[in-house]
Amino acid sequence: MLNLQSLSNKRILLGITGGIAAYKCAELTRLLIKAGASVQVAMTRAATEFITPLTMQALSGHRVHLDLLDPEAEAAMGHIELARWADLVLVAPASADFLARMAQGRADDLLSTLILASSAPIAVAPAMNQAMWADPATGSNLATLEERGVHIFGPASGDQACGDIGPGRLLEPQQLVEACAGLFTAGLLSGRKLLITAGPTREAIDPVRFISNHSSGKMGYALAAEAAAAGAQVTLVSGPTCLATPERVTRIDVESATEMLEVCLAKAGEADIFIGVAAVSDYRPAEVSDEKIKKSAATLDLRLVRNPDIISEIAAGRQRPFMVGFAAETSSLIENGRAKLVSKNLDLLFANQATDTFNRDSVAATAIFTEGEREMGPGNKHHVARQMLKLIAERAPQGQEPDRTLV
Repeated sequence: MLNLQSLSNKRILLGITGGIAAYKCAELTRLLIKAGASVQVAMTRAATEFITPLTMQALSGHRVHLDLLDPEAEAAMGHIELARWADLVLVAPASADFLARMAQGRADDLLSTLILASSAPIAVAPAMNQAMWADPATGSNLATLEERGVHIFGPASGDQACGDIGPGRLLEPQQLVEACAGLFTAGLLSGRKLLITAGPTREAIDPVRFISNHSSGKMGYALAAEAAAAGAQVTLVSGPTCLATPERVTRIDVESATEMLEVCLAKAGEADIFIGVAAVSDYRPAEVSDEKIKKSAATLDLRLVRNPDIISEIAAGRQRPFMVGFAAETSSLIENGRAKLVSKNLDLLFANQATDTFNRDSVAATAIFTEGEREMGPGNKHHVARQMLKLIAERAPQGQEPDRTLV
């Protein structure tokens, strides 16, 4: 069986046309999602006679697209939104009629218009009666589509619903998934699940004041964006920032250290790799006032208590992921970083100068691991993030469990 990791994080637009083989699209959608792809479905009106939009909505997790001008879509231009969304448009089954309309460049329904509007690769999986498949008109249409770069998947040969025997059967769902996977190159982190924390935390003093730090979240967001681009399934647990969520990243917003810990503990069991980039406040007020504290006294005393150490708690778990930490230091970078690597039971740590990273777009860091160190950067945070992820992938390769013993 072909390795399907190349489908991780890919966006597949499945176009279903009218034909009895449309029933196979339910299993096809399930297998694509199992391989890590996101699937949205566009159906012709004829297709809805063979399999219901409700079925495909339930399986894909998205509403099914039927109409060219969709009043529920942004600016009623749903076909443009979908065309931009897709990494691949797969028409399965592709009827003889639809192949003819594609060859003519028709745009008289949603699916045919999507194909013209999309810059993504187009693939068709023909399904029809063996006589229709053998007709010269069908062959001419397929030749035209192939000249335009359309990928043709199948058909298979065998028993047909009409009772005939011969070529024209839709490929089986697993075969179609493998054909789709063959169109993509697996990324550095394809198939891996990453849990990343980013940004500062805020520890409330009263309803309007809090304790925090200067972290912008840019490093964590850069890692999340680059990991997703490398094929990983990324969950980003973010403290308060002004940054936009990277594409293909699931973001969970939190405020305090205790909220971040709660989410991380809930998600860590699903992750292959945990990257703790967040600048978590070390302390929080022991008591939080329900009302704004008035400026009535010359001084204000706050009693602080230690926050939980999120990365240490995750690392102490029985089935912990590969653990990566960050240390922003103001002195003794390597010594302090190596001490944290050991005390927090980490597999890898990136240490940098705190004054050189907060609220900046560039960064330099030193990767610290049991056997030694490696310099990262200096450079743009996205560039350095790619260097960091390459090292992480080297030390936590696909299919190999990280060393769970204490370092």
